[in-house]
Amino acid sequence: MLKNLSDIRLLLLDVDGVLTDGRIIYDHHGVETKAFDVKDGHGIKMIQRAGIEVGIITGRTSEVVEIRARELGITIVRQGATEKLVPYRQILAERNLNDAQVAYMGDDVVDLPILCRVGFAATVADAVDEVKPLVDYVARRRGGRGAVREVCDLLLKGSGAWERITARYFGEA
Repeated sequence: MLKNLSDIRLLLLDVDGVLTDGRIIYDHHGVETKAFDVKDGHGIKMIQRAGIEVGIITGRTSEVVEIRARELGITIVRQGATEKLVPYRQILAERNLNDAQVAYMGDDVVDLPILCRVGFAATVADAVDEVKPLVDYVARRRGGRGAVREVCDLLLKGSGAWERITARYFGEA
């Protein structure tokens, strides 16, 4: 049984291994490429419409992440976060939120300091073994392959917003 998700006001996401499959691809000019799942993007847009803000905390720095965040209307973007707890605490202070109001999705041990604090902790199916027993939810899908969408749908249903947000898709709008 999952926790009550109605208090969640912010979903924070890692990038590599969560929003992407974790691979980093460079072309022959050294230009970085990442693949993002469109279903994850739609899930993010739906929870934003439900009033849940979305943010990114990632250890790497990439222009591709900035582009994807802009495309999705994500204004909380903290890159180059080698110690993720520092930007996490700053984000909570800026938004006057507490741990219980935050959901976080990460896939590796670097994410544990946040995963062990938030109101709802989630990971992807292909997360490292050390993370899985410490979270509230392990997605059935892999990173970069719809796992974020799975968590977004869960948050919408758990907050009671699913019917309202999806009504237009089912011809009820």
